[in-house]
Amino acid sequence: MIETDILIAGGGIAGMSAAARFAADGHQIVIVDPAPSDIGEGTDLRTTAFLEPGIETLKKAGVWDAIKPTGAELRVMRIVDAGGAERTPRETADFDGAETKNGFFGWNVSNKAARVALMARLAELGNVDFRFSTTVTAFKGTSRFGEVTLSDGQTVRAKLVIAADGRNSSLREMAGIKHKRWAYDQSALVFVVTHDNPHNSISTEIHRTGGPLTLVPMPDLGGKPCSSVVWMVPAARADELNAMSDNALSAEITHDTMNLFGPLSVASPRAVWPMISQVPNRLIAARLALIAEAAHVVPPIGAQGLNMSLHDIETLAELMAKAKLHGEDIGATPLLKSYERRQLPKTVMRVGGIDLLNRASMFEPKTLRDLRYAGLTAINRIGPLRKLAIKVGVGK
Repeated sequence: MIETDILIAGGGIAGMSAAARFAADGHQIVIVDPAPSDIGEGTDLRTTAFLEPGIETLKKAGVWDAIKPTGAELRVMRIVDAGGAERTPRETADFDGAETKNGFFGWNVSNKAARVALMARLAELGNVDFRFSTTVTAFKGTSRFGEVTLSDGQTVRAKLVIAADGRNSSLREMAGIKHKRWAYDQSALVFVVTHDNPHNSISTEIHRTGGPLTLVPMPDLGGKPCSSVVWMVPAARADELNAMSDNALSAEITHDTMNLFGPLSVASPRAVWPMISQVPNRLIAARLALIAEAAHVVPPIGAQGLNMSLHDIETLAELMAKAKLHGEDIGATPLLKSYERRQLPKTVMRVGGIDLLNRASMFEPKTLRDLRYAGLTAINRIGPLRKLAIKVGVGK
């Protein structure tokens, strides 16, 4: 029998961030993940734009100084509407980080680099026990502890169990928490490009039909400016693009970016990710809290996904710190209910909002594209709307 303060199921970026953040506050952590110990050497081509206030959570976790140098600064979020009769920009809205208190929006970091930094941080901590190639096979919540059976046959008793085990969370299912999921017949094609024109720390999101085409700054590659691409298109179109040669795909994306970056060259393998949204009807059960994709899944618009996860983590960390200060139980039902009251309405609202934005980005009829254009124009040119958009964009 193993006893600990917190057991975390899921060793992805969110799970490891939670382990580092909670360990920084002195909690004993056991974290389990089905992947082998070389998880940091994976081939995940995606990047994550870490935004404020999520960066503050990573600073508290003691890992941001290692992550930051591997990424590229995001100073401007640019939205381009190209939904007119011609494939050309008809409205460009620049949301400048200078309009925020920190002077920037965040940093774009490869998922691989973030995992490597997080694993190194957890290896330094004496109060974190990371168990690879291990899954949760059973869970029971009681008034005093959460009891978890692991795939290696061991039993763990924890004051609090955290489900960070993804959109198909087995812990969520074991706890009987239902969820709603819907698909879009849309996929994201993910890869890396180099280009002639510098990105100038500007993240560019282009809207025409089918979904946004987003280029996010990365550090230079081979002496050339470099960006990560998330190209959201109908599923059949994603398969068509993915089947192209590098030269053909380079020509296609140069055309669809309207030569804003000059000629683009594909500089990595590709991956295709089907788009879904998902939200549960609860975030808690006895001794259990859902975070990250166990709690919410959204299309990659506005870099909200992982930053929502970091907000989950910080909310729990603050509640547990207060409980610990007063000698209270960090996994007790009142604390978990406080977490759910804070996070569930925000989760439902943000998932719903991103769903609407994604559907708007998919508009094909001209009248609907013109409506989207009018909305972007209003946000761009009306001061209070700009301020609200910036506030929402950084997850506040």
